[in-house]
Amino acid sequence: MKYEKINNSLFIKNRAKFTAAMEPKSVAIFNSNDIYPVSADSTMPFNQHRDIFYLSGVDQEESILVLFPDAFNEEHREMLFVRETNEHIAIWEGEKLTKEAAFETSGIKNVYWLDQFDSIMKIITAQAENLYINTNEHTRADTTVETREDRFIKTLKVKYPAHNVKKSAPILHRIRAVKETTEIELMQKACNITEKGIRRILSFIEPGVMEYEIEAELMHEFLWNRSKGFAYTPIVASGKNACVLHYIQNNNRCNDGDVILLDVGAEYANYASDLSRSLPVNGRFTDRQKQVYNAVLRVKKASEQLLVPGTFLGEYHKEVGKLMESELIGLGLLDKTDIKNQDPNWPAYKKYFMHGTSHFIGLDTHDVGLWTEPLKPGMVFTCEPGIYIQEEGLGIRLEDDLVVQASGKPFNLMGNIPIEADEIEGLMNA
Repeated sequence: MKYEKINNSLFIKNRAKFTAAMEPKSVAIFNSNDIYPVSADSTMPFNQHRDIFYLSGVDQEESILVLFPDAFNEEHREMLFVRETNEHIAIWEGEKLTKEAAFETSGIKNVYWLDQFDSIMKIITAQAENLYINTNEHTRADTTVETREDRFIKTLKVKYPAHNVKKSAPILHRIRAVKETTEIELMQKACNITEKGIRRILSFIEPGVMEYEIEAELMHEFLWNRSKGFAYTPIVASGKNACVLHYIQNNNRCNDGDVILLDVGAEYANYASDLSRSLPVNGRFTDRQKQVYNAVLRVKKASEQLLVPGTFLGEYHKEVGKLMESELIGLGLLDKTDIKNQDPNWPAYKKYFMHGTSHFIGLDTHDVGLWTEPLKPGMVFTCEPGIYIQEEGLGIRLEDDLVVQASGKPFNLMGNIPIEADEIEGLMNA
């Protein structure tokens, strides 16, 4: 892996939190992701399932984690199954985890080869009443593609029909949402790498540059700093492209007088960063562009103050809507009649600000978390208001990643990344 080794105390803590929430006489099983084929003998780069990584630190395909706190045999209370390695595999595919390396990574003493899984499962399921399965229950998940976990769950239900089935997702959504100090440090590294990328392109952007050239400059800086690359598909949207919320073609020329909306972020050790900045192609905002930019920035600064313990995200987004409504009136984009006649299910401000302001972030860019529970210290959120004016070919979005604190305003993991319009202009013209 490109990232530096993570102390296994993190994964030991994470497993303790999960097992503490399990019902008695229960077994929980977690699988690695597949290596996904493209065509012929080509494959996508391996990307680990975030849940098994969160609980073990294992970043390798064909691995299984089993947790059974009530097992009669102490060696069966937490187990890691990994693919047996040999000299042939080492030559053709590179080094894989040995049992010793798997223990050092995870802190799990009982490491077995994968071919022992079925026989040990027969022993422990005879002692258990419940089986925790790990389905993907993110509200935005597309579950069309069958995963290794999906196939395993089908087989498990056939083999053990008399066991009660429980869900791991509610436990994971709760515990993954509150980050350990080590996790926040890893996210800070991801944000610091993103900062280096942004500072690199501030002196690179000029009229005539292609959107993909900006993407390439960012990728260079990310890889140079031990990141695998982008935490998600990058958006480099100049001019009217910035009004397309999920524009990812990044294939147009950046023209003099336009603004580029960047929504980019580096990953580090599977942890995501997520940043948005809006930059003038020629290094100077027009008066109107700066007017809209500063309106978005005021909404962002005010919204951040609301990310405090006890807040519910649903109510938070309603309050942000009120802030945006006021700014849009000030910009002449809405008037009091629009507000008076608005549909409460789709408020008037949604014409120019149609997406949410904040989402959980962590091992996933849109990380798991419970909207039905109030914010707690240690949760990390984006804050990303935007204004998109189709008729002006102008889209402005500003976004940072914020850690909820026990008291006071959240800590900004991206606080060192330029965001004030004057500072951006100064750096672009230095």
